[in-house]
Amino acid sequence: MMDVVTIVIIAVLVSAVTGFATYFIVRKSTEKRSKTMLKEAESEAEMIRKEKILQAKERFIQLKAEHEKAVNERNGRIAQVESKLKERERGLNQRADELQKKDKELAAQREHLESQAQALGARQEELDRKFKEQIALLEQISGMSSEEAKNVLIESLKTEAKSDAMTYINEVVEEAKMTANKEAKRIVVQSIQRVATETAIENSVTVFNIDSDEVKGRIIGREGRNIRALEAATGVEIIVDDTPEAIILSGFDPVRREIARLALHQLVTDGRIHPARIEEVVAKVQKQIEEEIVEVGKRTTIDLGIHGLHPELIRLIGKMKYRSSYGQNLLQHSRETANLCGIMAAELGLNPKVARRAGLLHDIGKVPDDEPELPHAIIGMKLAEKYKEKPEVVNAIGAHHDETEMTSLIAPIVQVCDAISGARPGARREVVESYIKRLKEMEDMAMSYPGVMKTYAIQAGRELRVIVGSDKLSDQEADQLSRDIAKKIQDEMTYPGQVKITVIRETRSISYAK
Repeated sequence: MMDVVTIVIIAVLVSAVTGFATYFIVRKSTEKRSKTMLKEAESEAEMIRKEKILQAKERFIQLKAEHEKAVNERNGRIAQVESKLKERERGLNQRADELQKKDKELAAQREHLESQAQALGARQEELDRKFKEQIALLEQISGMSSEEAKNVLIESLKTEAKSDAMTYINEVVEEAKMTANKEAKRIVVQSIQRVATETAIENSVTVFNIDSDEVKGRIIGREGRNIRALEAATGVEIIVDDTPEAIILSGFDPVRREIARLALHQLVTDGRIHPARIEEVVAKVQKQIEEEIVEVGKRTTIDLGIHGLHPELIRLIGKMKYRSSYGQNLLQHSRETANLCGIMAAELGLNPKVARRAGLLHDIGKVPDDEPELPHAIIGMKLAEKYKEKPEVVNAIGAHHDETEMTSLIAPIVQVCDAISGARPGARREVVESYIKRLKEMEDMAMSYPGVMKTYAIQAGRELRVIVGSDKLSDQEADQLSRDIAKKIQDEMTYPGQVKITVIRETRSISYAK
């Protein structure tokens, strides 16, 4: 047992001794290697240090060279600036010398001019004195003051200038006529030829034909109650006289006359004629007429290719069928004017649809019953503006009788086409009394001018010939007289179409052989 322990102890001691020996050997080897590595590291660090010192020296030398280069460049720029400054200084000194020299020259010239001004002042005073002496001498010789002579000269210049102006105006007018008359005639004649119309004569009475005179008694009724009820319901005067097989409906409103005619026709056809039945039939016919008015308006706009009109304007267009102007049916006149406007606008390169629209609506102001104190052109313009028509259409309606100023090319076209439609033969008729009165007013208006000897209205009032004395008016004054008379007639009179003013100035020498 002891031997085993001893053996173990000995083994442990041997192992420990061996470990210590190994440790010392390894430690010695490690120290030797460490010293070798330390020496190598020190050698390498020394080499790196020397290399870095060399690099630093090279960088320092490079930076020094760059710095010297920059300094040299800056010094060169400074030298250039200094040379430029010196050159500019020399130039300024030279200019200062020149300015001093010029100041001296200007001072000398000023003195010279002052002396000349004094001499001119003295000379001007001498001239003024001599001029006054000459004026006084001229006044003494002529027996007129300078103011009177000036007025005489001004008047003579005015007369000469007026004569020259009239001559120039005539030349310009003639030249314009020569260049424009042919083309205007072509367009107007072509437009008229392309519009087929019929003469329209309207009266203020309507004749209702009946089969026998027995019907007259039934229409009159017991103690006239039927005819009174009919007149009260329609607003039309019914004349029953000795005219065979006819009853006359009299009234200035064609709509009411048409209502009365249709109501009478239905009553006579039905055979039941009494006040209650009359009121029922008249109310029914009124509704039918209103529907027909709207239908006529729609059909008219479709025929003319006009779209987008307000319903109230369409109704007013349909109502034109029952209105007349100077005996001409208003709807027929408006359709004719619209067609003429469309053709003329197309010939002139304008919008024919807008022109037709303005032509159809130009007399719309004659249809409403309100605002009778205003001209129909102004009423129509207000209506078109109220129902959102285009500005050129509104202006054309208001300006077709020169009630407002024209602002578009459509306006004169509407005015011309309105005159063409109203002035063509057979389009309109006038009451004899009003026709004669208009001609007499035209002649008297021309006679009111000084120098007028005789006046004659010819060609149904479409031309006024004015004879003046050759010893009272000159040719230029005769030209001016024709323009004045035309303007006065245009401003103060109402007439269809246009009126030509011809002023005749002639000299007659009469002697007798005995």
